[in-house]
Amino acid sequence: MPTVISHAVVPLALGWALGPRRVDRRLLIAGALAAMLPDADVVAFKLGIAYADDFGHRGASHSFAFAAAVGALGALASRWLRAPPLWAALWLALCVASHPLLDAFTDGGLGVALLWPWSDARLFAPWRPIAVSPIGAGFFSLRGLQVLWSEVQWVWLPALLLAAPLALIARRRRAAPA
Repeated sequence: MPTVISHAVVPLALGWALGPRRVDRRLLIAGALAAMLPDADVVAFKLGIAYADDFGHRGASHSFAFAAAVGALGALASRWLRAPPLWAALWLALCVASHPLLDAFTDGGLGVALLWPWSDARLFAPWRPIAVSPIGAGFFSLRGLQVLWSEVQWVWLPALLLAAPLALIARRRRAAPA
């Protein structure tokens, strides 16, 4: 998996590109947290749930069904998120779904259960350039630094390079006289 920090980069970059009128600060923060939420499944290790189990790491919480469920909760919280219900649902579902999609591009693990509950298959992308992050204290090592560098190259920089021009275009449109 990319580090939990890098999972937040996708919604932060997209929110920047779309601008504060479309993605309110609360919705942006909720999206960043939602993008990190699937990795709460590491608790399964402490509960004795096997990695390969449907509810193990990269299992059900890394599925499109889970993303849709979080999106539905976003619709219910839309007033607090300061967004229309459909937009809150779509935004949060997209943010959660970005997590397993990034994980599918990593070079380790068992794959992600994107299609759970319809399939228990663990999937990877055909191209896997992102170094998988060590879990726990192993992150604070040379290997952890190598993973961060991999994420800068394959997550942070591409997100910045895609979001920056979109943010600039949106800013110019807002500044243009009507």
